[in-house]
Amino acid sequence: MKILFVVNSVWNLVNFRAGLIGALVKAGYEVVAVAPPDEYVPRLTALGCRYVEMPMDNRGTHPVRDALLLGSLIRVLRAERPAAMLGFTVKPNIYGSIACHLVGVAAINNISGLGAVFISRGWITHVVQWLYRQALARSAQVFFQNKDDEALFLSRGLAPRGQTGLLPGSGVDLVRFAPVVRFASVAGEGNSLRGSGHQPARPFRFLLIARMLWDKGVGEYVEAARVLRRAHPQLETAVEFNLLGFLDVKNPAAISRDQMNAWVDEGVVKYLGSTDDPRPFIADADCVVLPSYREGTPRSLLEAAAMARPIITTDVEGCREVVDDGINGLLCQVRSGEDLAKKISQMLSLSDEEREQMGRAGRAKMERQFDEQIVIDRYLSVLERVCSNIALSKS
Repeated sequence: MKILFVVNSVWNLVNFRAGLIGALVKAGYEVVAVAPPDEYVPRLTALGCRYVEMPMDNRGTHPVRDALLLGSLIRVLRAERPAAMLGFTVKPNIYGSIACHLVGVAAINNISGLGAVFISRGWITHVVQWLYRQALARSAQVFFQNKDDEALFLSRGLAPRGQTGLLPGSGVDLVRFAPVVRFASVAGEGNSLRGSGHQPARPFRFLLIARMLWDKGVGEYVEAARVLRRAHPQLETAVEFNLLGFLDVKNPAAISRDQMNAWVDEGVVKYLGSTDDPRPFIADADCVVLPSYREGTPRSLLEAAAMARPIITTDVEGCREVVDDGINGLLCQVRSGEDLAKKISQMLSLSDEEREQMGRAGRAKMERQFDEQIVIDRYLSVLERVCSNIALSKS
């Protein structure tokens, strides 16, 4: 049986779906990936799947371009005749599913997060909701990455009852992201922060890993860093606030390079650029922070917890699922740099042993709830059902 992946970038497949693609190929499926081209195409084909190039206006709302995308998807589906389409990200989920229904192919959707459209709640939100309602009406399966997103879609009639299910995000490779213990003690001269009063051998490093978007809470992270530096001047060289992730992304909430340069010149944060392998950066961090406004299930937090790092994140949909407050990390208020600063201060006040215990608890949580194999097994189960139905209809 042939399976068609449709997504808005090859980078997305290589970074988030490589394990699933490899498992499907190993199980004997023929895998075809449809996405706009980028420099990750060779790495995608090395996974054992065939690549079909398709231009896609990922962020635009032009109806003519979207109609052309729908037409292109219909042509690909008719040419490939897959058993099922696996859709990821907004436009592939919407227009890929509509194309599947028109051609007679099973659609399996993954709603990995609602993004800026649902956060802003403008007129475009109503349009996207209407499109989702049409697109998902006859899907074979609609996966969500947290129960809040699933409940929202069901309450608004955007997805059919009985056809939805939950996944633990995209899961995390527990072998590749193995525990690493390395923590810095914090000097605590004349303040509530615990320490011996001497400068640590290296700075205590906080790390935010995300695309550089305002919606990821980057502004609040910078504000919290300023608050901590004003309250505890002696920590200026003892604590670092680092940022890692793509800058100048095509997104209405994108942070400009000029803004990032201004923060770096101010000395409040360090920008580390972007990477395909976050493991060395997580290993070099003492705590990973993501003050996002809303997520599906953030992969960066799963990877950090798998590597036994304590986490600070917001008490919002998608983020709160990764953290048991006070056990493997701390939850802060959304859109509040001041509250984030309090939680960062609380993290700094813990002993090395207490932070190590948080890290161990995070790793155990990943092993229980977020193993990538859980995601793979659920996809294999749905595909087995879809393929069985196809076989029955032909008999």
